[in-house]
Amino acid sequence: MSGISRSDNSLLARWWRNIDHWTLGSIGLLIGFGYILMMAASPAVAQRIGASRDVFIFKQVMFLSIAALTIIFISMLSPQTIKKLSIIGTFIAIFATAYTLVHGMDIKGAKRWIALPIMSLQPSEFLKPCFAIFTAWLLTEWKRRFYIPGIFVALGVYGIILFILKSQPDIGMLAVITAVLLTQLFINGLNMFWIFSGLGGMVAAFIGAYIALPHVRSRVERFIHPEVGDHYQIDTALRAFGNGGLWGRGPGEGRVKDLLPDAHADFVFAVAGEEYGMIICCIIIFIFCFIVVRTLLKLIKEDDPFIILAASGLITGFGLQAFINMGSTLHLIPTKGMTLPFISYGGSSALSIALTIGMVLALTRRRIEAPQFFKNNNQPFSKRSILR
Repeated sequence: MSGISRSDNSLLARWWRNIDHWTLGSIGLLIGFGYILMMAASPAVAQRIGASRDVFIFKQVMFLSIAALTIIFISMLSPQTIKKLSIIGTFIAIFATAYTLVHGMDIKGAKRWIALPIMSLQPSEFLKPCFAIFTAWLLTEWKRRFYIPGIFVALGVYGIILFILKSQPDIGMLAVITAVLLTQLFINGLNMFWIFSGLGGMVAAFIGAYIALPHVRSRVERFIHPEVGDHYQIDTALRAFGNGGLWGRGPGEGRVKDLLPDAHADFVFAVAGEEYGMIICCIIIFIFCFIVVRTLLKLIKEDDPFIILAASGLITGFGLQAFINMGSTLHLIPTKGMTLPFISYGGSSALSIALTIGMVLALTRRRIEAPQFFKNNNQPFSKRSILR
C-alpha cells in the first residue's frame, strides 16, 4: 500500500496516509507471534482434552483474522462515532456481564462467560475499552460544563461494575478497570487527595478480597510463601524459561505445553520462553512497551482533552493486561488468569483488544484543520479537526 498516490482520495487511501504505521506494524507482529505460538502450544492441549489436534489453531486463526479486520474498521471511524458507539457499548456490556451472574457458565468457581454456538463470550472483556471511552467523555463534559455531574455519573457506573465483577468474581478485571479510571482522573486534574483516596480504596478492596475470597487468599499466600501450597503451574513455567535459555530449544521442542493445562492461554509466554528463548521474549516485551510509549508520546502533541483521556485510558488497560499476564507467568506477581493480548488463545480477548487498539489508532490518526472554504459565511467555523 506504500504505492498509493497522494491524489487518491478514497477512504482506504486516506486511512492509510493518516494511520500510525509503526503502531499498526507492531500489532501485526503481535498477531504473527500469536499465530506461531498457538501452533506450538495448542495441539498438545487439544489432544489432552480429547479434541481434534487443530481445533484451537483453527479457532484462533478465525479469531485473529476477525480481530485484524476489526482493527482496520474501527480505526477508520471518527472520534465522535467511537464516542457514541462506546456509550451504547458500555451499557450493553454491563447488562451482558450482569446476565452472566444468572445464566453464565460456571468455570472454576467463576461465572464470567455466556455460552454461544462457536465460542464462550466473556462480556466483561468489552467493558474495558467501552468504559474507558465513556469515562473520558463524562470527564471532558464535566470539565467543560461544571453543571454536568460527569465525574459522579462515571463513579456511579463504576460502582455498578465493581459490584458485578466482585460477584462473578473477577478481581483481575476489576483491578484493570479501576487502574484505568484512576489514570484518567489523574490526567484530568483531579485533586491529589481524591487520587490517594482512590488508591487507599483499592488497597482496602484488596484486603477485603483477601479476607472474603478463598481463591484470592490462596494465590496471595502461595506468592508470599512459595514453600506452602501447590505451585505446579508456576514452577513448571519457570522451569520452561530455564530450559529455553537464551535462544530456546527450537520450534516444537518444548515440553511445557504437554504439562500445563493453560499453556495455550494464560501461560503461553512460558511456551515462547522454552521454544524460542529469552531473545524472543524480550522482543515481545519490547513490542508491548513500544506500542504503549509511542501512543503516550503522540498524546503529548494532542490538544483535545477527550482524545487525551480516552487514548490514555485505552493504552493503560492494554499495557497493564500484558504486564499482568507476563508478570504472573514469571512469578513477579500473584497468578491471575488474564490473557496476553493477541498472543493467548481466546475469542473474547482477541476481539476486545482489537476494539481497544482500533480505537487508539482512530483517536491518534493524523488530522489537519479544515481549509478556509469549509467555513460558513454566516456562522463562525468551530475549531475542530478533519481527516485528510
